Amino acid sequence: MHALTLDAMLHQELPAARRGDTAAYGRIVSGCQNTVTAIALAITRDVAASEDIAQDAFLRAWQRLDRLKNHDSFLPWLRQITRNLARDHLRARRHAAMTGEDAELAIAIAADPAPQPAERLLITEQETVAADIIAALPEDSREALLLYYREGQSSQQVALLLGLSDAAVRKRLSRARETVRGELLARFGEFARGSAPSAGFAAALVGVLGVAAKPAAAAGLEVAVAGSIGGGFLAKTAVGSLIAGAGSLIFGLISAGIMALLTRGILFRFTQSADERKRVSASYKRYIVVSLGCIAAFAATARFTTSAWPLIMAIFIGIGLLTYETLVPLRRVMIPLLERDTARDPINARKRQRMYYLMFGKAATLVTDVALLLVVAPFILQRL
Repeated sequence: MHALTLDAMLHQELPAARRGDTAAYGRIVSGCQNTVTAIALAITRDVAASEDIAQDAFLRAWQRLDRLKNHDSFLPWLRQITRNLARDHLRARRHAAMTGEDAELAIAIAADPAPQPAERLLITEQETVAADIIAALPEDSREALLLYYREGQSSQQVALLLGLSDAAVRKRLSRARETVRGELLARFGEFARGSAPSAGFAAALVGVLGVAAKPAAAAGLEVAVAGSIGGGFLAKTAVGSLIAGAGSLIFGLISAGIMALLTRGILFRFTQSADERKRVSASYKRYIVVSLGCIAAFAATARFTTSAWPLIMAIFIGIGLLTYETLVPLRRVMIPLLERDTARDPINARKRQRMYYLMFGKAATLVTDVALLLVVAPFILQRL
């Protein structure tokens, strides 16, 4: 991918990736994978390690996309993540004991220095030559030379990908050619092109993203929405929805718990016998269970899907279920109690029942449903 095209692609795809769109991030990976693996390979001189490091770098960038304030900073930021991970890898290898196949091969070679069968070698001759060339190159030329062969031998392309001037890249390439000449350089070029990650690299990484933590910006928005729904469903009040919608799951759960206790007390105020309290309690518990189920369903849908339509279905089904629980089973239990209260003291009944209708009345239910839709609407629209 031409770097100018890559730059346009990053500006287009990064906003969607920050919202948790794995497909958008997969396209970013495809555009940047040559650069990232080349940087890692230049430092580690190990193809397998370079791909592992590249995968870690892309995953780390994915989870921290909320820290990115400027789209133009993405490539420099990703390059630095990769270099840090590659250096950490070298430090870890330096202090790690030799184990497994590496140890067995070293023991076998020490016991029998004769040439080993090809299938027993951990790296091919070509990789050995390439590793030696990388080690012999000036440190600032390694990335440039690898990318030069992987990106169609265009110094301008390399300059854009590494954030350098074309003159600086040409100078680094010239220094590399002074170190490696002739047939060896041609073999290195073949190695550089042949060791570039395939299209399957991005596809495999996108599969990993499905179970990795989402970008904090997207996760935070989902938590806020889940908290808002929790407060709204359990409190069944526009005030509860607004408090929970402030952007914190903690506030959502606290407001939900407080409002749940208050509403339970309001319902029990109209009971006179143990049997009545039992029936009210059973209906209210069912209402709470359905509320929590709706919250869990929405949170799971938001976490594991990137399309807006599953979220739309989840919110409308949740609102429908909660509206039904409020206006049918719970109302069926409460109406006889409210009618008795009205018959006993009609003058003060309206005052006593005001909180009930504020929490569970038809008007309150409609207001809460609209408030919930308004809270989740921006989140859904971002995914359309």
